[in-house]
Amino acid sequence: MSLPCGGGDQREEELKRQGWIRQFVTDEPRLSEAVELYKSLGYEVHLEPASFEEVNQICKNCLQADCERYRTIYIRRKE
Repeated sequence: MSLPCGGGDQREEELKRQGWIRQFVTDEPRLSEAVELYKSLGYEVHLEPASFEEVNQICKNCLQADCERYRTIYIRRKE
């Protein structure tokens, strides 16, 4: 069961085809810190609403209530 926040496997595959590499899911303040760090290292950064397919059911129950605040960070080298 995936949560309504995320785009799911189809969206993940689309991003991979575009050269994006999934990093991790986080929220503020670590989200802004990670985005700044990746940009300073020369990467493009793309954020997607988090999906929690790989999370166990107990964690999903807690995350579902507030999933809008989490983002998945994707990066790729600038062309």
